[in-house]
Amino acid sequence: MSNPYNLLGGEAGVRNLANEFYNVMATRPDAKKIRLMHAENLNSVQNKLFMFLSGWLGGPNLYFEEHGTICLSSPHAKYSIGTKERDQWLECMDQALDNINASDELKEMLKIPMFNIAETIRNQK
Repeated sequence: MSNPYNLLGGEAGVRNLANEFYNVMATRPDAKKIRLMHAENLNSVQNKLFMFLSGWLGGPNLYFEEHGTICLSSPHAKYSIGTKERDQWLECMDQALDNINASDELKEMLKIPMFNIAETIRNQK
């Protein structure tokens, strides 16, 4: 069985997803609040998302190799992230997956795990 990393096309596909995710976030009016939680220049955060997704999706553990322990809640703690922001993040990821023509199999495979990631980052009721 192929893992999500391979289904996306390996390194290039995962990088494409990370970049497209932030392109979507930057263009969706309903994602303005979560976009403002990021620096104007998205290059650094796009690369961090790529490195995180690489390992999380079954490829090389690039984030861990460069940054050590992966903790999602600490870097997001300074932001007010409730269900609305969580759902905006998920909608951006869903659209990014659509935009890169991810298969229905992959989207279904990622649905619950992506929700779990977004829920982990939520720090408000």
